[in-house]
Amino acid sequence: MTTNQPITVSIRREVDHDRIPEVSAWVQAGINRANRFPGFLGSGWVRESSDSDVWHVLYRFSSEQTLDAWEHSEERTSWLATGEGLIRSERSRRRTGIEGWFDEPPTGSIPAIDLSSASDADDLPAAPPRWKQAVTIWLGFFPVNVLFAYLVWPVPGWGELPIWLRVLATTLVLTPIMTYLVLPFVTRLLRTWLAPRTT
Repeated sequence: MTTNQPITVSIRREVDHDRIPEVSAWVQAGINRANRFPGFLGSGWVRESSDSDVWHVLYRFSSEQTLDAWEHSEERTSWLATGEGLIRSERSRRRTGIEGWFDEPPTGSIPAIDLSSASDADDLPAAPPRWKQAVTIWLGFFPVNVLFAYLVWPVPGWGELPIWLRVLATTLVLTPIMTYLVLPFVTRLLRTWLAPRTT
């Protein structure tokens, strides 16, 4: 079953240390090619440290269909072929839906694992507890909903509309505002609090 939700792909690559300049140019060339595809929402890549052979790449597409179009494209196939010999190992992971609101930022180090490999399970950063996710969503939704209510209350006839119609209008207006503006802003503010605690 396909999904129209944005999909984030995170990739962990171990590269040939002696060919770092080539790897840098190769990764950037891939990002530049993906950027020309419909549905591309952004990307980022980092190294674990200045002397590390491990690189993390993150990119996002607007839907499974647009991601598949990129991943099965001739442009991507030819680009991957030019990187033969540069990569020693590679693991990847996809994330969809609300998880994307709580992803590590693109400039951070984002481990990517192959779900078929049980030994790599500890490499995956844990999502925040559900109660923290709920608090984060509420902290965004409550003030936006209150503000919207104050703004529309003076509109002639608003109070006479059936409750279901007012709720419908409210959710139609606020859902995209929450998804694209408020929740990303709130999760950035609460990033430290949302991060899993280590013992």
